[in-house]
Amino acid sequence: MVASILWAVLTLRSGLRLRSARRLGARRPKGEMRRHLGRAKPALVMIVVGYSAGLASAFWLRGWGVFTTAHCFVSTAALLLFVATGVLGRRLEKGRSRAVEAHAWLALAGVGAAVASFFTGFVLLP
Repeated sequence: MVASILWAVLTLRSGLRLRSARRLGARRPKGEMRRHLGRAKPALVMIVVGYSAGLASAFWLRGWGVFTTAHCFVSTAALLLFVATGVLGRRLEKGRSRAVEAHAWLALAGVGAAVASFFTGFVLLP
């Protein structure tokens, strides 16, 4: 999951470069949209797979109840934020939405929740 969080941060940085150019009224950096989309889609897949593997590991390998730790709740919040970001991002990509600010805030909240999830998971380490 550390790799997926780092990949999400790279995606966020790319998105912030796009946002900065838009706010300044400047042209987008060449290839930045392609880089952003190329990073965002694998990041979302990695996060969904990692979340699912975490739930499976907790339930089947460790015998824990699902949704019994703060880590699980924070991770679920991060997952939902990332999925919402991805859904809105797809709508933006297809031209069916103009909510770029909402997309940016969802992404920032998702990364924040993912970092919080990382730290709440430390207490679960053997």
